[in-house]
Amino acid sequence: MKQRVLVTGGVGFLGSHLCEALLAMGHEVLCVDNFFTGSRDNVLHLLENPYFELIRHDVTVPLQVEVDQIYNLACPASPIHYQRDPVQTIRTCVHGAINMLDLARHTQARILQASTSEVYGDPQVHPQQEGYWGHANPIGLRSCYDEGKRCAESLFFNYQRQYGVPIRVARIFNTYGPRMHPSDGRVVSNFIVQALKHEDIAIYGAGTQTRSFCYVDDMIRGLTGLMNQEADAGPVNLGRPTENTMLELASLVIRLSGSRSRLVHLPLPEDDPGQRCPDITRAKALLDWSPEVTLEEGLEKTIAYFRALIR
Repeated sequence: MKQRVLVTGGVGFLGSHLCEALLAMGHEVLCVDNFFTGSRDNVLHLLENPYFELIRHDVTVPLQVEVDQIYNLACPASPIHYQRDPVQTIRTCVHGAINMLDLARHTQARILQASTSEVYGDPQVHPQQEGYWGHANPIGLRSCYDEGKRCAESLFFNYQRQYGVPIRVARIFNTYGPRMHPSDGRVVSNFIVQALKHEDIAIYGAGTQTRSFCYVDDMIRGLTGLMNQEADAGPVNLGRPTENTMLELASLVIRLSGSRSRLVHLPLPEDDPGQRCPDITRAKALLDWSPEVTLEEGLEKTIAYFRALIR
């Protein structure tokens, strides 16, 4: 059934892929973004679609539209971007969530919150299950994002309990693919851009810290699956349940790109987690979902995108 779907943060990396997928499913898509980190180029190919509408708007300001579903993706997701204006990051997480929840309450729309693995902080439980409450620094440099997202989750569940708003909460682990911003400071884009330019690849600390890397197509499939199932509000971990060290990732990027880059070690940033890997038992049971794209396959596609972008 065709639905009118609002996507906040819709011109960003993840949002633009989501808009594209929703249109392919036959929905009408209202894309909202303030263009703080997203680029209009990401949705240029959608502008001629009669079922796609783009609005420049900041979610910290209330919005009145008629919609059936809301995907709340609005918020800078890389440390460089969310630490540039930490107060605005918190406003986006908290005020943006309130405004979108009020809209959902008014329109009786189902709403999905794009939360994050950052709510687990530097975890003391591994892999991370949804029932783990996390180990985060509430006053550190990353807290504007970590605590902002934790507060947003609280708002979602309280709106559900108090007002009956139909919510879904996804905890997104590291996602990568075409349309990532080349200067967003995230490890995959950093390594690929440095490798393609044959520059030194910066490894923070010893490079033994681990992350899981999920290709964007798999993540979009998880988000739409969570939105459209009827059984559970979440939170649900979405990510690839396989760990790679930073050294392993850098070596793979160098090999796949044919780079002459060398590895250089820099000091570890404050509150950088030592391990991050999702337990996706709930996603498998609830959504019959698990990532299908291997890291090597996904990196090859992402390297091809950045190679064309740099040229």
